[in-house]
Amino acid sequence: MDPPKYPTSSVTPTQAGLFRHGRSMSNEGSGGASRSRDGLQAPFRDGREGRSMSNANAVTFGPRGSSLAQGPPPGSFSSDLKTATFPRTVTPRAEQGPFFPEYRTKDKEKSSEERQTELREKINKETKIKVGSENLLEALVSKNNKQTREQRSRVEAELGLSNRKIHEFRSELEEEIQRNQRPRTPPRNRLSGLFQGSPAEPPHADNDSIQGDAPTAEEESESPTYTLSNILQALECEGMQPDYYVERANKLVNLLKKYSSLKFDLAWPVFGLRIQTMLLSQSREVVAAGYRVTRHAIADRRSLQTIRRLNTDEMVILSLVKESKANIEREQALKFMRAFLDVKGGMYEVSNGVLRTIVSIAEHHEDRLRNLSILTLLEFLIRSPSTVVNAGGMAPLTESLLEGSYQGSESLASAIIHLFDKPNDRVYLSSSHELDAAFTIFTDPMAVHGTEEKLKSSARLITALLHSWCGLFIVSNDNFAAIRGLLMSLAYPSLLARDLILDIVFAVLQIQAPSWASSFLAGRRLTTYGRVANLTKNFQAASTVKISEEEDDSRVCLTEHYTALLLIILFQCGLQKALTDLILEEADSALRRKAALLLGEVLNMANSLLPHAFSARLQVMPKLVEAVSLGQAGSAIPEINMVYQMDSVSRTLYRSQATSTTTSGVAQQITSRPSGPSASNDNTNKPGVDIDMDEIRFRAAIVDTQILSHTKYIKWNWDLIEEVVNGPLRNPKLLNEAISGTKWLKRLLGFYRPFKYRFSDAPNTKSNHRYVRVGVSLMKSLLQSSEGRAYLLMSKLVRQLAECLAQIDPKSGFTSSTPLFAQYRVSTTLVGGYFAFLGALSSDPNGLPIMERWSLMNICYNLIGLRDREDVVLLFLTNMDFTLDSHLRVMLSKSLTTGSKAIRIFSTKILRKYVTLPSSIASETQPQHGACEWAIRLLVTQLYDPDVDVSEVAVRILEESCNQKSRLEYIVRCRPQLDHLNEIGAPLMLRFLSISAGYQYLDRLDYISQEMDDWFLGRNYTYVTFVEASLSHALSATSNGSSRLSIDEPMGPGHFGALPAHFYRELTHTKEGCDLLRESGHFDHFATTIAEMWSEHQDSEALVKLKGCLWAVGNIGSVELGSSFLEESDVVKWIVKIVEKSEVVTLRGTAFFVLGLISRSLHGLEILSEYGWSAATDKHGRSTGYCIPPSLGSFFSVKPPPQLDDASFRDLMTKDLRPRLITDDDPEHARILNFVVSAGNTVLTKKAITDLSGIKARFPEAFFSVELYRKVRDVLGAHSFRLPVRRFILDLFDRSVMRDIVLEEEESESESVRTERPAGARPRIPLVV
Repeated sequence: MDPPKYPTSSVTPTQAGLFRHGRSMSNEGSGGASRSRDGLQAPFRDGREGRSMSNANAVTFGPRGSSLAQGPPPGSFSSDLKTATFPRTVTPRAEQGPFFPEYRTKDKEKSSEERQTELREKINKETKIKVGSENLLEALVSKNNKQTREQRSRVEAELGLSNRKIHEFRSELEEEIQRNQRPRTPPRNRLSGLFQGSPAEPPHADNDSIQGDAPTAEEESESPTYTLSNILQALECEGMQPDYYVERANKLVNLLKKYSSLKFDLAWPVFGLRIQTMLLSQSREVVAAGYRVTRHAIADRRSLQTIRRLNTDEMVILSLVKESKANIEREQALKFMRAFLDVKGGMYEVSNGVLRTIVSIAEHHEDRLRNLSILTLLEFLIRSPSTVVNAGGMAPLTESLLEGSYQGSESLASAIIHLFDKPNDRVYLSSSHELDAAFTIFTDPMAVHGTEEKLKSSARLITALLHSWCGLFIVSNDNFAAIRGLLMSLAYPSLLARDLILDIVFAVLQIQAPSWASSFLAGRRLTTYGRVANLTKNFQAASTVKISEEEDDSRVCLTEHYTALLLIILFQCGLQKALTDLILEEADSALRRKAALLLGEVLNMANSLLPHAFSARLQVMPKLVEAVSLGQAGSAIPEINMVYQMDSVSRTLYRSQATSTTTSGVAQQITSRPSGPSASNDNTNKPGVDIDMDEIRFRAAIVDTQILSHTKYIKWNWDLIEEVVNGPLRNPKLLNEAISGTKWLKRLLGFYRPFKYRFSDAPNTKSNHRYVRVGVSLMKSLLQSSEGRAYLLMSKLVRQLAECLAQIDPKSGFTSSTPLFAQYRVSTTLVGGYFAFLGALSSDPNGLPIMERWSLMNICYNLIGLRDREDVVLLFLTNMDFTLDSHLRVMLSKSLTTGSKAIRIFSTKILRKYVTLPSSIASETQPQHGACEWAIRLLVTQLYDPDVDVSEVAVRILEESCNQKSRLEYIVRCRPQLDHLNEIGAPLMLRFLSISAGYQYLDRLDYISQEMDDWFLGRNYTYVTFVEASLSHALSATSNGSSRLSIDEPMGPGHFGALPAHFYRELTHTKEGCDLLRESGHFDHFATTIAEMWSEHQDSEALVKLKGCLWAVGNIGSVELGSSFLEESDVVKWIVKIVEKSEVVTLRGTAFFVLGLISRSLHGLEILSEYGWSAATDKHGRSTGYCIPPSLGSFFSVKPPPQLDDASFRDLMTKDLRPRLITDDDPEHARILNFVVSAGNTVLTKKAITDLSGIKARFPEAFFSVELYRKVRDVLGAHSFRLPVRRFILDLFDRSVMRDIVLEEEESESESVRTERPAGARPRIPLVV
């Protein structure tokens, strides 16, 4: 078989770079150094991504814009570390070996991932084009049809093209994912053309050692130890090309990754010698491969110590200080040091010299590895703060945080802020003002201009500070002087700074901008009842469903309690005054409206989160009202407008909430599609809709819709059509007029008929979704009267729809070469909207007979079982309304049990909107069989699904439904068995404890005693970590703060920030549980532990135990029956003492939340009131659990960290801050050491470098001394030097010095290696060329 020919026409940029630069390029940009790339890079692609190749005699290859994605810039590197031996001016000849095709075969697995990434990028690009086309088409629809006809057709063509491309790319992506998941057969053996012409072949006949990296069948059958010995033997060969060693190193890495136990049995005298050989190479790729092999050979701390005895510290330092052209070697060296963090205790094996070198890289702004170095220092700071502080690493971390150059500023801020938690770590912050610069840029009016990016970075940092307990305590210095200065900065004349400060307050208080915020800021009126009522629906859609009075109000939101504390801090720092002054004095109307909106939001929050005595004083707004009352006729108009807008919107929202809570439909909670009778009533509230209009106005409206005048539906007035459908068409008299008097309704229904190919061929765009909306409203309007139902039954719409669905039903007997519901049509046209029409029929008792008349029930039952059309099944499940007891519930049950895993999970999530309905609404919509009992039975069935993921979703939904006592009692009556789910079913079983029937059911299963012992012995402390992680995620600056759970979002009773279920809390809901708790004595143990350990501030395990006891006491005290335990002990006194006097900041925060839990019970609130604490109450006078300390000063008082002149701090830091004096008996060496020390002084650096260069020129033999090198290394490890200075100093020494250091260590420690050589001969360490 003839070998494949070389590329002839054009190559990809990656291939071109391979010939021009002699090595393969990675796909990493400037910031990619921090990403791990252990696999081999695949610079070529096969299959459909391949390109034609011709013109073999071309010398250079230019990039193609239409080829694959543009390659990386020169200087990037690949983890395969391979180089090509072809010169730049010579094109490789065919007889050198089949390089390109075999290279693609070898890297097929890696290139599959790249192809998936490229397809996703193409999908994103086409999606953006699609969205832009939809927006443009929507804008063109509102303009003159004649003027925009041609442009609209072009946009529609472009939109159709984008939809087809998206469909094709998604299909290719699915195929690629499936192809990549299939098991692969080992590729056939090959001989790399890269090395066939190599003049020096290995002396042994092991052909497999120069095969590709993919293991062959023989290699798979060989013993891994035999393969390891072969690779090590191949690495012993001298004088080979760098690619030879790199390829063997890659094989060795793959072997260690596949057989991880090998690293524990390595013969380090032999293996270490091979590593030293590679690290001493002159080839950067070989050195990088050596670091990579060493990194994967790390097994435990003992192996790290063995590796360090190979003098890797000196080699790492030498690699890290090299110039940017050696980034391939520098990155692998830094990754090697980062691997120390993956080993327990490995961080203590990192020398101070290596760490100071990493610090110097982090201080060098132009270095490509700066971000990776900062990340490394950050991880060291979390594990061992003293190590980083002693190496001078705090300065670059703080600087990068304040300047905003590091992308992960939030995580960096969290690590630095965390040092403030314990007093032992607090000493590493020289003062508590390291982060004040984030506020300074706002408070300095001269520094605001021209620093937009820094302002935004500082805004993110301030938000992260205020969203953590440690950060909040840091900014509490001097009575919150930093926050006061920030709010006072609203008076400075900088529009950007003012806007960002308002954004900070919005983010800190987690205020989500309402949907009408943009309209309000633009100056539009929002005081009309109809418009605000519509806006309220969006507000309600973004909030959780309100539960009725009988429901268990057990949800505890810790983030709201924390927000209440932030709110009172901001008010005491002058937030209300600052916003009022901004409203009165700001000339920019948008900023004034934004301030007014923020003021209204915070006043509303204060009314619900703060105690009434405090919030009542805030609602007066004396300055703004005074400006209105005392202003002149014309001067007070802006103030009057602001007060009027705030008041009118608040009153209208309140009135609309009161009227709309009783008309919530089933589907409105989870989708935007209205369904059910209640949804139809909402449409009549729209402005301009009049059901009882007279016939003259009705005829005029029909004429104005343009349906009777134009045959092209795009010329119809769809806004007016929607108003007529939702209003007059619900009147039987006017509906009869539309049916018999004109052809208006016939033409409108004809538009929706499938075989008319008008609606069914309309593109699936955002602007065209109004056709679906009008069609759904039309169905519901016709179902309201007998005339409409009869007309709909006899029309061809439903009949043709049934016929089209039968085309994809394999049991119907109908076939079509181009079915209407083909997969590509469902995704690109509006045919999916027909399922919404069926959903409207299924939501009405009068619509079900119409579906049965045309056999739609039978067809849909067959469609549910289609395995190859999940898109149709998902559309059916999403749009159907299962509220009514009909055959549709049988179909839902079928999808729950017989569908694929994805369908079963989706169907299970659909049940959530039925089981979480308030009981009053559920009784109205489902009067036949009780409130949602059918959905609960189906969910209980899902608990026994063979896939645990489906069962987990069912558990979470059932747990959420347990918030209502009636649902909880019914679930217990179903007696679900949860033993097979283990930890997944534990939260649901905990909820059973809150009622007597559930307690008795679990007691018979012997669950309670076992669970109590489990919580007492360990889970109570695991609960601490879970709560803190949840709260941290909820308060993070990157959190979206959304509390709504949709069908595609992860579900659970507690989203991030909500308090999870606690065993002792649920246990104390019943009298039996309280008796058991009293008999066990657990509460007395918790109270005793809190009293004895309240002042603990050092031992981390003791602090976790103390926090666990606090959470247990708080959960017990939050229940009325459990609050009696508080009266029997003085535990509240000790908790208050922790809040006011504990030296651990997070412990104070935990105690603060625990007091909030205690305040939820009446007895707990009375006890707290004795200590001066007050709590917010609802309209019924019940505590909401948001308690506030009597004095913020005592709450935030914390002992400041010691300063540098404190004796205790000196004793702690003396060891590393005072390095020993390093000198030498040789005068010349002593001078060199003196100049090296002077080079660390920025004032003396230039002179010291000049003197060292002179000594190098006069006495070059001095820099061949191993002893001097070691002393210089000690100096560099004890002092701070800039990276260029370190590089200059180390470059003064000859390269042979490093080899002598390694050989000297080898002579003293590696006798076994030395005995293999002739006596007196020094082992040769070949330097690979």
